[in-house]
This record gives sequence, C-alpha cells and structure tokens, in this order.
Amino acid sequence: MRPAILKTALGALIVLLLSTVPAQATSKPDQFALPNGFQPEGIAIGGGPYAYFGSRATGDIYRADLRTGEGSVISKGPGTPSLGLKTDGRGRLFVAGGTGGDARVVDLRTGKVVKSYKLTTDPAFVNDVILTRDAAYFTDSRNPVLYKLALGRGASSGALPGEAVKIPLSGAIQYTTGNNANGIAPSPDRKSLLIVQSNTGKLFEVDPSTGVTTEVDLGGELLTNGDGLLLSGRTLYAVLNRLNTVAAISLAADGSSGKIVKRLTDPRFDVPTTVAKYGTRLYLPNARFTTTPTPDTTYNVVAIKP
Repeated sequence: MRPAILKTALGALIVLLLSTVPAQATSKPDQFALPNGFQPEGIAIGGGPYAYFGSRATGDIYRADLRTGEGSVISKGPGTPSLGLKTDGRGRLFVAGGTGGDARVVDLRTGKVVKSYKLTTDPAFVNDVILTRDAAYFTDSRNPVLYKLALGRGASSGALPGEAVKIPLSGAIQYTTGNNANGIAPSPDRKSLLIVQSNTGKLFEVDPSTGVTTEVDLGGELLTNGDGLLLSGRTLYAVLNRLNTVAAISLAADGSSGKIVKRLTDPRFDVPTTVAKYGTRLYLPNARFTTTPTPDTTYNVVAIKP
C-alpha cells in the first residue's frame, strides 16, 4: 500500500474509532447518584480520581469513581453518623462521628477501621475534620472545643496517638442555640485554622495550640448556614447549605480578613453540605435536609466549575 493511501486509511480508522467511543468514556460526569436512602454529608477526595462519602444514617463509607460516577460501599458504619471526612497520603480516611461523639480512621484499601476514638461522653455533634502536617482536628457543634489527634513525626511520621486531646475554644466565638462550629480549614499561611459558625454566620481564626479564636473580618458579610469549608490557594469556599450557595472568599495570607468575591449557585443544588476539589471542578453531595428521608429517598453529587 502506498504511504499516502496508508495515511488516509489510518486517519479514517481513527475518526471511526473516536466516533464510536461512548460519551461517558471521554468526559467525567457532572453529576452522579449515591445509593437510595444513603443520606450523605461529608466528602473527601484523595490523590486519585475517587471521592469518598459518609452516611449520616448508618456511618457507611461509599467510594465513587469520578471518571464514571459508579461506586460502592467500602466500609460498613457503626450505626452512628459519618460526617466530615479527610484523606491523608497514607491511604487513610479520618471520619467525624457526629452524635456518636467519636472519630474513626479507616484504611481505604481494606475498609477496616484502623482505630476509633471516643472523643467525649457528653452529648456532642462531632461535625468536621481537617488534617495538618502533624495533627487531625475535629470540630464539635455542641461543645466549644477542638479535638486533636497528634500524628507522629520523624521516624514515626503519621503514627496515630493513643487518645485525643481536647482544646477548649475561647476568645471571640460564643456558642449559642443551634449548630455552632462546623466546617474547618487551614489558613492560607498554614499557621492557624479557620472555622465557620453555622448559626451566626461568622468565620473565626483559631490558634491550634491554645484554642483562642478571633473573628475574621469579612467586611460585615455573613456565612449563615455555613457548613463545609475548602481552601484552594487563598480562596476559601464555604458551603451555605440551606441557601444552596457556595461563597468564594478571597483571604488575606494570614487568614485574618477576607472578602466574598463570588456566590456560586446551581439549579441542581438540593441542600449541599460539603465540598471537595478535583481538577477544575468542585464536587458537592446534596444532603436534602428539607426532604424527609426514607429508605427510597434519592441522593446525588453534583460538580460545578468555580
């Protein structure tokens, strides 16, 4: 066969093959279903194209492939909630246990619980978690404390502690009726933590060593119904769950002040709670708090471009 004819034939074959590739194989879905009755709350995305979701009904952990939207339960829950989630670089998932007053660390390869922590015996709502270089910090929406799991450093880097440490919150934050400290994220300079208080809509900077809080100056604006937080560079994304909105906040390097520069909405939002980023997309599970849950209630995840 002559080179010119061969080149033409190969080109035609490539066009034919591309025309028969299913659309889902060439683009990631911008929404996908979770199991009926799952009642999602938290989301975490690790280094690969997988997202993890916690059930506030059973505590099950569900893994979805972001390339296809398909997934399955990889870890059965204890019958109490799995709320805020974060993955580390060691194949572990840190889970906030809500009304269970506990935290769990799950092996993402096996789905087994590596270690459980009873954070408090008082009525509690352990809501969210953030991982720093040397610790995991959990918020409690009922009690003005952070729970800290100090992670090993040096030769024992990442080692889990025997128990958690309570860090009382003091300073500007004042707990009141309803959900208080909720989402948690690092400040851009990584020297402090940021927490949103759902019922007041205020954002606070926290000294992780002392628990002293100062209010972040947002120019008089509020983050009412603030839930999950995600820091990307110096932009903090705050999910305002029942407002079906994500506020994008441009922060000062030290996290002491910021300005809401954009409010993201989408007609597919149905009370989203938390947010994680993969590539150029933000992924949010719809918790559907305004819908009475049943075993057949449908739930999904939507992706948006910020």
